[in-house]
Order: sequence, then structure tokens, then C-alpha cells
Amino acid sequence: MSDITRDLIFPAPVFHEKIWGGRRLATDFGYEIPLGPIGECWAISAHPNGDCAIDGGAWDGLLLSELWDAHRELFAGAKGDRFPLLIKIIDAKEDLSVQVHPDDAYAAAHENGSLGKRECWYVLAADEGATIVAGQHAHDRAEFKQMVDEGRWDDLLNKVPCHVGDFFPIEPGTIHAIQGGTMVLETQQSSDVTYRVYDYDRVGTDGKPRDLHLAQSLDVTDYDQQIPTSGAVTAPEIDGVTKLMSCPSFVVERVRVAGPKTLEQPWPFVCASVIEGEGTAVVEAAGVTHEVARGTHFLAPSACGQLTLTGAMTLVISHLPDSAL
Repeated sequence: MSDITRDLIFPAPVFHEKIWGGRRLATDFGYEIPLGPIGECWAISAHPNGDCAIDGGAWDGLLLSELWDAHRELFAGAKGDRFPLLIKIIDAKEDLSVQVHPDDAYAAAHENGSLGKRECWYVLAADEGATIVAGQHAHDRAEFKQMVDEGRWDDLLNKVPCHVGDFFPIEPGTIHAIQGGTMVLETQQSSDVTYRVYDYDRVGTDGKPRDLHLAQSLDVTDYDQQIPTSGAVTAPEIDGVTKLMSCPSFVVERVRVAGPKTLEQPWPFVCASVIEGEGTAVVEAAGVTHEVARGTHFLAPSACGQLTLTGAMTLVISHLPDSAL
């Protein structure tokens, strides 16, 4: 196998304007973003609504979707008709709509074969007193609809204090909303299916109220879900690595680097985002050293072997679970 198939892959981010977005992707991360309220950085994505082009290296200029389709050997022949994960940074200057996502079965049946949308949030920044909506208090579909119809949002929505370093799993069926003054790194399935329950009576760029999707939301909301009271990470840190979430769609870990640290790469791919600090990523199998820093995102293909990280930095990484291989 040639060395080019072993090196890291650096997608170029795709930025999305949102009415609730801000400018922190430029001021906090140094990205060159378009004018206007930019709410989302799609950092590693092969979704049609934001397909990242590869920046540099042997695959320079190819879209990630093209790499997945034409060079599946880079991903150890992983199955699936689309790259399965999507990594974002979300800058919420104002509150996002209250929303819910379907699971794979509902999305496949009702959204033209789309994947469902399981996601999770690692909090990168939070203003003093910031909160996040995660979960709801209705016991069943009828009570949920009644509370929505009556506008009893304070009674319905479960708001949780939000701090830097918190982590929130958002399973399909979870009523949720990132609220103003918060920035998160989101790991999710490669899906863009969102059902809005409430949007604070805002209007979109066309001057009209944005669409709501109450019928679908009633269908997919999990009324038996245990609601969180905190996003504090309680999982143990072992040799600098904390497993934040393991589910049927992905595994997410936080990796702290203080000096040299070797990471094995036994997976079809690993998505990595540097969220603090700076250092280097050495791919010994390819004989290449990359400078990385806060805001760098990369894919480690299956053949990269050991990845040696040096410096002082924190990363959030994700890969497929054993059950998906």
C-alpha cells in the first residue's frame, strides 16, 4: 500500500448562515467565514448540503463524498452508501429552535431514505448563566400536544445549565435546543433532517415564519426518555482519554495531549478535531508530520497506523462502533 493512502486527510470546512448565528467562528477560531450571521461550520462532512473538499495532499480538491465512493480502500472497505458521520461547530449567538430528530427507521420511511440523526454536543464556550434544552416533561403524546398548543414552554422544556467541557448525548426522539451564548462541537450521523417544534415566533430571511413540523415531532418524540440534570462529564479519564459516548452510530472520546502521545488507529477511519491548544500529528507510516492547532479537523484513514501526537492540546475524536463494522 502506497504512503499516500496512509496520510491524514484535511477537509476544508463549509460554513452555513443561520438567523441565530454569530461571528465567533472567526473571532474564536480564526476561520475565514462569509459575511453575516454564520451559525455552523461543517468541518468533516460528505452530506450533499455541505460536502467538504479535501485541502492538500494526494486527494486535493476531491469532495469527501467522492473519496468515499471512489477510494473505499482508505476506509478499510467500510459499508454504506454515504460517509456516515458529520462533525460540526455550532455558534449560537441566539437560541436555536426547539427541535427533535427521527431515528433511522422513521427517516428512511419518511425522508427519502435519509439516515436518522443521533448527535451529541461537547460544549466549547458558554456565557455566564447559559442553558441548553435537553428533554421534555410531557408523559405522552396527548400531553405533549396540549402543552404545545397552550404555549406552556416553561413547563414542557427541560433546561440544563451549560458550562465549558460539558457533554450532552442527544438521542433520536430527544426534544432539544442549543441556546444563545453557547458554542458546541457536534458529532452526528450524516443527516440534515430536523423537525421544529417551536421557533419563538421568529421569521426567516424571507420575512415569513419558519416552518414547524408538529405532526412529525409528535411521531418521533421519546416520551419515556430519562431527562438529564447536568452535562458534567463523569466518565473516568484513562491515560488522557475519556470515552464520552458509545452508541450504535459512533464512539466519541476526548483526548488530552501533554507531550508525546501515541494513538492506535484500528478503525475504518477516525474523525479528529483539535478544540484547544496546538502541537503536531505524526503519521509514521507515511513519514509525514502535520502542524495542528485549535480549529484543525482531520480524518485518519484506516492504514495510517499509529498516530503520534505531541504538544499541549485537547482533541475530540470519533469513529464507528464495533457493531457497525
